[in-house]
Amino acid sequence: MAIYDTEEEQVEAVKRWWKDNAQAVIIGVIVGVGLIFGIDFWKTQQRDKQLQASAVYEQLMAANTKDQTEQVDKLSQSIGTQYGSTIYAGYAALFQAKNKVQQGDLPAAKAILEKLITTGDATLKNVAKIRLISLMLAAGEYEQGLKLIAETDAAAIKGFSSNYAELKGDLYVALNRIEEARTAYETAIRDGSQSPLLQFKLDDLTAMPVKPPALSDTKISMPTPVNSSVPTSAPAK
Repeated sequence: MAIYDTEEEQVEAVKRWWKDNAQAVIIGVIVGVGLIFGIDFWKTQQRDKQLQASAVYEQLMAANTKDQTEQVDKLSQSIGTQYGSTIYAGYAALFQAKNKVQQGDLPAAKAILEKLITTGDATLKNVAKIRLISLMLAAGEYEQGLKLIAETDAAAIKGFSSNYAELKGDLYVALNRIEEARTAYETAIRDGSQSPLLQFKLDDLTAMPVKPPALSDTKISMPTPVNSSVPTSAPAK
């Protein structure tokens, strides 16, 4: 048996349903359209923010090339404050830390790197940690540097294992733990280190230097931001 016997009854049923549900349907349509336009607006806003951050980051690199330390510091802070959610914030922080080292403000550089270790992506975390350990080496904080390396998850350092091993060797040399330093340097070589001075370090272990190097000779390239055409150059240690 049909639910509705006549076309008129069907029309009346539709009218009653619309009367009972019209408000909910309209609200649903408005919300749906709003979400679509809202998502598009958010995407556009994020894209514009990335482009703006890219432009400021390019200015930062130019200032760094010209050794304009005050401008580097200003632009780094600007990117961190205004574009902290973009991929450029972490790279700017690396420049700012390098700038602080050049100014002789090691505590400020360490604070920047420590923050980046907790907020950056996997690559930035490793770059920041390696530079922080280098600063510890320069500051004579040898045991602290070794402790930081020991606390680093081996699975999280893919692509950086030779850098950590070389730094470990530098720290052991500073502590006059020659055999452990030799093992660390050999590990760095096996892991594919491209440091041109690593073999010299290993060969020179038979003639212990009076003082350790101020900073590790480990070279780390500045990671290129994903989907960015902006050229990057590695801040000097």
